[in-house]
Amino acid sequence: MTKIKVDFLKTVGKIKPMHAVNNGPMKKRAEQCRSNFESFKSAKIPYVRNHDASFLASYGGEHTVDVHAIFPDFNANPYDESSYDFQLTDEYTQTIVNSGAEVFYRLGSKIEHWSKQYGTVVPADFKKWAVICEHIIRHYTEGWANGFHHKITYWEIWNEADGIALNGAQPNWTGTPEEYYELYVTAAAHLKKRFPHLKIGGPALSWVEHTEWVEGFLSAIKNAEEDVPLDFFSWHEYSCDVAKFSRYAMIIRETLDRFGFTDTESILNEYNYVENWTDKFVSSILAIISERGAAFFASIMLKFQKLPVDMLMYYDARPCTFNGLFDFYTLKPLKSYYALTMFSQLYEMENEVYSQSDDEDVYVCAAADGENRAIMISYYTAERTEGEKEIVLDINGDDCRTGYLIDKDNTMTELKLDVVDGKIKVVLKADSVMLIK
Repeated sequence: MTKIKVDFLKTVGKIKPMHAVNNGPMKKRAEQCRSNFESFKSAKIPYVRNHDASFLASYGGEHTVDVHAIFPDFNANPYDESSYDFQLTDEYTQTIVNSGAEVFYRLGSKIEHWSKQYGTVVPADFKKWAVICEHIIRHYTEGWANGFHHKITYWEIWNEADGIALNGAQPNWTGTPEEYYELYVTAAAHLKKRFPHLKIGGPALSWVEHTEWVEGFLSAIKNAEEDVPLDFFSWHEYSCDVAKFSRYAMIIRETLDRFGFTDTESILNEYNYVENWTDKFVSSILAIISERGAAFFASIMLKFQKLPVDMLMYYDARPCTFNGLFDFYTLKPLKSYYALTMFSQLYEMENEVYSQSDDEDVYVCAAADGENRAIMISYYTAERTEGEKEIVLDINGDDCRTGYLIDKDNTMTELKLDVVDGKIKVVLKADSVMLIK
């Protein structure tokens, strides 16, 4: 029997944005086109990272988001607005903003798995590249070049410059680690001087155990001749083991603190369920779109709410292999979408209250505001199991009587719960999520 304790009278902190995602909704362009805009908006997603947007034709394809797409001729004048092509990125960005989310802007390029690189090549002039990025920021936040005044707080310099593919290729950065460090130092220092109120960071690390790479990056920032910001440290992980994610979260925080970056936010801004990248990749894809993917997603959100991580960003809401939120063909919501909406309800309540599970496979988080109370629970194991767990909730401060269940046979099915002496008893199958209100 699993025991969970919840005390609605004991506030322990704020609910963090654990339900942010990569990439935004597909708006409806014609009567026959698919769209998930309304369901995306209803989920109240707080942040949308725009990395890899240029893979999708409906967002604008190769003409969208990436620095080399917006500024296609690197020999052009970066101070001349005619050197820039903002149109399709404007449309995509506005769609995200219209959904109620804030853009988390990745400066750089999408991943390039092919034999020739176009956007992931080392910029010929780091200072000029920084000036180009400055004008992109000006366009979206200060109205430059017939632009906008969007609230875009986070600006990330490049993506996975440490990344090495299984075949030994470098799909994100064709240069050396030292060249990336120099690019970051140059661009971050320039952008922070120009926009001191914005958050500048990176490096969208592909592998936490690249210890030497990480320490080289942090040392380059500390040893730079000018002040270089690292407002956030972004990192990625793909696994099916929540314990591994948790261990990596602690490694990142310890490393940042050890180098003196105690105020730097830790942001896991790419993650999803992967058993491995070879013989179990197909089974991973099938899991992502099932109740297993939903339980994994929920467990990561609930676990990380209690860890020293400031934001999570699920990869990916773009119609693709890794999208467990929306059906690839119809764009109708899948089970993970409803897990996200469960956490979104906690986030709206703002205040995290005390909650604890005595079972490492059962995750819990509870929230409250002046009028509402909610508890979110997931049952998930890294090793697949068909078991069930009887769970007893000992609740102080309110009687919660309505539950909503996600499992193999249910998708937000409403359940009436009996409360006796402040305790609720429920039986959950493996790979299930419940919201109790």
